[in-house]
Amino acid sequence: MGGAFAKHLLAAGFEVAGFDPDSRRRAELKRRGGRPLASAAAVAAPASVIITSLPSVAAVEAAFFGRDGIAAKARRSTIVIEASTLPLGVKLDVRDRCAKKGITVLDCPISGTGAQAAGKDISVYASGDRAAVKRCGAIFAGMARSTHYCGAYGNGSKLKYVANLLVTIHNVSAAEGIVMGIKSGLDAKLLYKVIRDGAGTSRMFEVRGPMMVNGDYAKATMKAELYKKDIDIIEKFAADLHCPTPLFEASKPFYAAALAQGRGRQDTASVCAVLEQMAGVKRRRSVRSKT
Repeated sequence: MGGAFAKHLLAAGFEVAGFDPDSRRRAELKRRGGRPLASAAAVAAPASVIITSLPSVAAVEAAFFGRDGIAAKARRSTIVIEASTLPLGVKLDVRDRCAKKGITVLDCPISGTGAQAAGKDISVYASGDRAAVKRCGAIFAGMARSTHYCGAYGNGSKLKYVANLLVTIHNVSAAEGIVMGIKSGLDAKLLYKVIRDGAGTSRMFEVRGPMMVNGDYAKATMKAELYKKDIDIIEKFAADLHCPTPLFEASKPFYAAALAQGRGRQDTASVCAVLEQMAGVKRRRSVRSKT
């Protein structure tokens, strides 16, 4: 996600500096015309607006509050656009700890896959201080298709949990339909073309359907092993609310099966391969990723 943000912001004329612990990502930023720096603190020191896109709670703690983290060097009045998908309690903790240093954090998770981010086909769920969100309007426009102001801090994450709950279900439903069609003797490409144009389509059918049709999940827009974090977050959020999520619960075992089959580094569309195996569908498949 961060690389896609940087690419679009550079194209929109922004000066972009960034840090990633992966040297390949820093080299990619340099090739695109950005300035790779040695730490999150080095990025924060001169910045008025910072965007964070982080994969885990541990990464959040290091990026914000580690010795070379954002809080160590960011100036008062700095705005942080926190774009990660994280437990709500973690988001609130980051906001409160940064506020003590005069740093304004916005809760701004992203709706869309990595491939959609690369094509600027994502939506920002911006929540928090309205004035700060307004100040970042040009940045949001530079990196995303649309931005929604969602109100109080934390609303962005709550909406992202709802969105990802639906993604979890729709991804499995797309795979289920495709596998049934293939087993019935339909040509997979014909199936995708026709269903995509009718009432049965969904955004996940459109985005992940081509991978399922080709049986190739190697170019992951969301790795199954990483998406498990999102599933765990939704599960706990719903449990804390005492809110039933029967279709979500019914979908979870297929993601667990994909991981058990060694598909952790493949795209979450690989739930289709799980269903194919259950259905006894025989066709050429992608090589399993090692985990």
